[in-house]
Amino acid sequence: MMRRQQDQQSKGLEQLSSLILNIIRSPPAPIEFYDDSSMSPSSSGRRMAIAGSMQQITPAGFASLLLGISFALMLCGSVTFFIGFLMMPWVLALVMVFYVAGIVYSLTMIGRAIFSHISSPSSPRKDFHHWKLF
Repeated sequence: MMRRQQDQQSKGLEQLSSLILNIIRSPPAPIEFYDDSSMSPSSSGRRMAIAGSMQQITPAGFASLLLGISFALMLCGSVTFFIGFLMMPWVLALVMVFYVAGIVYSLTMIGRAIFSHISSPSSPRKDFHHWKLF
């Protein structure tokens, strides 16, 4: 079980690393705005895609990428922490309700055992020496 979880985590990290490396190696082509009178979008789009694939990411772009990744991770962690922080009193209250219910149930079982023993009619003693076995 633990081995499978470690394999899933390593697979996830490997996919994340390959995604980041693919982004670093070939950044997306810049968006070009054109008007209808200049040139057709297909020819200019092809030229920009070829020129865009030859460019390398700048150090500022790489820093922005890492900043965005770290911000996304912090945001997800903060949201998770906030949800846990809000749910913790509810979880503790539910645990206490179950704990009290268990105590009440145990006390009722003890009470039933005591009252059933007290309230049961005492049967007369049987004398075994009057009985004949054979």
